[in-house]
Amino acid sequence: MSEAVDAFNIMVYRQLKRFVRAKSRLFGSIVNPLIWMVFFGLGWSSLFKGSMAKALFGGYSYLDFLAPGVVMMTVFMGGFISGVTVLWDKEFGFLKELLVAPASRTAGMAGRAFGDALVATIQGALILAAIIPLARDINPGGIPVTLAAALLTGFAFTSLGITIALKISSMEGFHIIVNFIMMPLLFLSGAFFPIDPLPEWMKVLAYLNPLTYSVDLARISMLGSGSMNPLIDTVVLAASSLILIGSAALLFREATID
Repeated sequence: MSEAVDAFNIMVYRQLKRFVRAKSRLFGSIVNPLIWMVFFGLGWSSLFKGSMAKALFGGYSYLDFLAPGVVMMTVFMGGFISGVTVLWDKEFGFLKELLVAPASRTAGMAGRAFGDALVATIQGALILAAIIPLARDINPGGIPVTLAAALLTGFAFTSLGITIALKISSMEGFHIIVNFIMMPLLFLSGAFFPIDPLPEWMKVLAYLNPLTYSVDLARISMLGSGSMNPLIDTVVLAASSLILIGSAALLFREATID
């Protein structure tokens, strides 16, 4: 039991330290979402004004409506793309060391996913702090719930990224597959526009998307309005996290040293 805990803690520490050392990664994780918030948010806010905005976006300006989506987009992208580090570990032999280590593979993989989820949550928190002056109707009391939702979101999509990376052998292939999956999930999450007016077939896809529940929970906690029950959002996020980390751990436990 103690060996599993040690393996978990070591992997969490390793992923956090890797992030702190990568200054360019920290810079990119902050600037890219801010570009979306400033140019996309301010641009569309100038189009949707007054009663139109209130009718479309639950009584809030488009900038306020977009803010929770941008926070969760940051966590989602940071967690999902972090799977690429598995490919680096394959390349430089660290993955083989982990496979032969006298410790639980499941605990090691869970620690890795949790460490990257913490990193993604930190990125989301930095973005949240940066956009508060822009989106003035954000409720500060909802920030802890938003960060908890961000951690669950990061854990789920970090696990998905790791699962993909374990099955892929090249950086190029990983990025192609991740981008292919990432954009539909992002645009079907309700981060940029409400889900209710969508065609029925798109609504079905949106409600199958775990990121939809992340965005909705963040919007409820930050603005006080959402399209679903926060309890349902939480249950779906927790279940998604458990399923996806279970998938990643199973693949890693069955991995061989080739």
